[in-house]
Amino acid sequence: MIQSFKTLKFSSILLLSCCLSFSSKAQKNEASGNLKYVDLRVGNVGQLLEPTRPTIQLPNQMVRMFPERKDYLDDQITSFPLIVVSHRLGQAFSIKPFSKQITSVNYNEKLAYDHDLEVTRPWYYATYLVDDEVQVEFTPGKKTGIYRFGFPANSSKSLLFNLYNGGEGSWKFISDNEIVGTETYHDDIPVYMYGVFSENGKTGVLNGEKALTEKTVKGEKVKAWINFPENKSGKIEFKYAISYISQEQAKKNFDKELKTSDFEDLRKNGEQAWSDVINQIQVEGGTEAQKRSFFSSLYRTYERMVDISEDNQYYSGFDKKIHNSNRPFYVDDWTWDTYLAHHPLRIILDPEQEEDMLNSFVNMYEQSGWMPTFPVLFGDHACMNGFHSSVTFLDGYRKGLRNFDVSKAYAGMYKNATEATMLPWRNGAKCELDEIYHTKGYFPALRLNEKETVKLVDPFEKRQAVAVTLGGSYDDWALGEFAKDLGKQEDFKKFSARGYNYKNLWNKDKNMFLPKDSKGEWIMIDPKFDGGMGGRDFYDENNGWTYKWQVQHDINGLIGLMGGKKGFEEGLDQLYREGLGRSKYEFWGKFPDATGLVGQYSMGNEPSFHIPYLYNYTDAPWKTQKRIRFLLDVWFKDNIFGIPGDEDGGGMTAFVVFSFMGFYPITPGKPEYTIGSPVFEKVTIDLPNGKKFKMIASNCSVVNKYIQSAKFDGKVLNVPSFTHDQLTAGGTLELEMGPKPNKEWGLGK
Repeated sequence: MIQSFKTLKFSSILLLSCCLSFSSKAQKNEASGNLKYVDLRVGNVGQLLEPTRPTIQLPNQMVRMFPERKDYLDDQITSFPLIVVSHRLGQAFSIKPFSKQITSVNYNEKLAYDHDLEVTRPWYYATYLVDDEVQVEFTPGKKTGIYRFGFPANSSKSLLFNLYNGGEGSWKFISDNEIVGTETYHDDIPVYMYGVFSENGKTGVLNGEKALTEKTVKGEKVKAWINFPENKSGKIEFKYAISYISQEQAKKNFDKELKTSDFEDLRKNGEQAWSDVINQIQVEGGTEAQKRSFFSSLYRTYERMVDISEDNQYYSGFDKKIHNSNRPFYVDDWTWDTYLAHHPLRIILDPEQEEDMLNSFVNMYEQSGWMPTFPVLFGDHACMNGFHSSVTFLDGYRKGLRNFDVSKAYAGMYKNATEATMLPWRNGAKCELDEIYHTKGYFPALRLNEKETVKLVDPFEKRQAVAVTLGGSYDDWALGEFAKDLGKQEDFKKFSARGYNYKNLWNKDKNMFLPKDSKGEWIMIDPKFDGGMGGRDFYDENNGWTYKWQVQHDINGLIGLMGGKKGFEEGLDQLYREGLGRSKYEFWGKFPDATGLVGQYSMGNEPSFHIPYLYNYTDAPWKTQKRIRFLLDVWFKDNIFGIPGDEDGGGMTAFVVFSFMGFYPITPGKPEYTIGSPVFEKVTIDLPNGKKFKMIASNCSVVNKYIQSAKFDGKVLNVPSFTHDQLTAGGTLELEMGPKPNKEWGLGK
C-alpha cells in the first residue's frame, strides 16, 4: 500500500511539474552541467509585490541588464538599460532599436515581444520584437556589455539613446561610430559611458523634444540617435563600457575588456564564469523541477553584491570620493534581507569574496562615520530597521574570516549601537526614542491613534517599536559576542545584557510580544491586525504572530518565556493553524508583504525563514522535517510564480538553497547549522579549501522526507545540528530517510 501510494504521488508530482514548468520555443537549454537547470524567469511574477528580474550579468559584477517591463506578464518592453545600477534602485542609459523612419522618432514607444521567442541565460539575453521584426541580443562583461541587433533588410535601422534619471546628462558622438554619454544617478553621481558601433551612421541629438544638428547635447532629458542608412545586412552591434570614475576610465574599461573580444568571446567567457559557480554544488536525485528550483535559486546568490572597482580604483558614494585600493569594493546589499542566509551561504561558497565584502563595509564606515545597513552606490540607503551588519561581521569572524580590519569593524558596530538612531528608514544620530531603548530596554510605541510628536519618525514607516526592540536585541547580542571574542569583557557584559531586551516586551498573558509606551505601560492591541499598513506602528511588514519568534540569538530564552519545550512546540503548531480572522483580501490589504501564507506563517517574507527550524529545539524535530518539505513543495516551484514574496536579489533564494540541501544557519553569529529535510539524495559542495562537503540522504524521495537515523563522518549523530568547522573540514553527513517520522531521532538520546 505504501509503495503504490509513493508511485502515485511521484507520478502526480512529475505531471504537475510538467504542467507548471516553462515552455518556450526559443529557450532551448544547451548549457552544460547544472547550467541547464538555471531559469531566470522563476518568480518573474510577484505574489503581490515585487517580482524577480531576469538579470543578465557576470557573477557579482557591475554591469547588469534586464529588459524594462512591469513583470513577465507584460508583453511590451519599455527599453533596454546599459546598466542596472542597483538591484531595485534604478538604471542608467537606455537603448532601443527603431525600425521606422528617423523623422518620426518616438522615444516612448513600447516594444512588443513574444515570450516564446525570448531567451534568458545568466550570461546571454535575446528577444524578438514582433511588431518591428527586430532581434535583440545582449551579453555582459564585468564593466562592459555588447548589444546585437538584427533588423529587417528593407527597414530603417536606428538606435535610440535616452536617460532614466533626472538631473543633467549628456551625449556626444565623437565620430560616426563612437558615442560617449553621462547620466546623473541619484541626484549627484555621474555615470560615464563609452561605446562603439559596428559601422558608421548618421547621428543626431535632442534636447527634450527639440532636434539639434550638433553632435553634442547636454542638459536634462537629453537624447541621441544614430541611423545606419547604408546597412544592407541588418546586423548592428554596439559595444560599450561603463565607469563611475571618469569618461577616460570608461574608455580604459572598454579597451581592457572589448578591444580584442567580440560578442561570442564575451558570451563564451560569461558561460564559463557561471559554470564555475553553479557547478560548485552537485546534486543527485530529486525531480527535474526540484533541480530547476534549486539551481535557479543558486544563480540569485550571485546577483548581489557587485564589485564596482575599476583598475584598482573605485568611486564611493559614502564620501563622494574616488579611492585607490588593490581590493574589490562591493556595493548593493540589503542586510535586513541578506544577513539571514545570503551572507552565510557566501561564507561557505567563497569566503575570500565575503572577506572583501566585509572589508568594503569597513571602508564605508571609515568614509561615512557609520557602519552601513543597506550599502548601495550612493551610500547607505536608510531602509528597514536594525544594524544587522553586526550579525554579519560576527558570523564571518566566527567562521574564520579575518582578512578585514577587525578592530575598525568593531568600532563601527559599537558606534552604531551607542550613537545611531534605531528608527526605521532613518540614518544618523540617536533621538529621544533611542534614549528610552538605552535606559529602559525597549523601543517605545504610541497608543492606537495617538499623534506622532517626534519629527524624525518616518510618516509611513512609523516606529515599528516591537520589531526594532527584537532586532536591536539580536544586534546587541552580536556586538556583545564579538566583544567577548576580542577580549573586551566590559563591552561583553554591557551588550550581552542588552541582548535580553526582547524580554521586556513579552506579555505573558497574551503569550506574545506586545508594545509598551514611553512610561512602560502595555499597549493592548490585536497582534494579528493592528498597527496600520504592514503593522508598522508596532511590527514591520508582518504581524505579531511572525514577530513572536524573532529571537534567533536566544532560542532557549524564548522557550522559557513560553513555559518550556511543550508550550513552544504547541505555539509553533498553532502558528501554522491560526486563522486570519478576516478575509484574505482584507488581510492582504494591510499586510501585502505577508505572502506564502500557511495559517499565520508567512513564507514570503524574511523574518519567517528560521521559524520552521525551531522545532529542532523541541522534542519533535520531525516536525521541522515535515514543515520544511511542505513549504518547499508548495511555495517554491520552477515557474514564474515560484517565489512566494519579495526575493530581494538573493535574500530569499539563499533560504531555498540551504533548505533544499537539508540544513540551515538558524542563528547567524553561531557557527553551526540545524538539519531539516534534504530534497536530494546527495549533495556535494566543492569547498574553496580543496575539500568536499557531502550530504547523503539514502532513500530520499518526495515521500521519504523523514530522518530515520544519521551519522556524521561515520559516527552516530542524534542531534539535529553540526558545526561550520565540520562542514569546512570536508565532512560527510549521512541520513537514512523514510516515509514516516522517527520521533526519537534528534533528541540527543
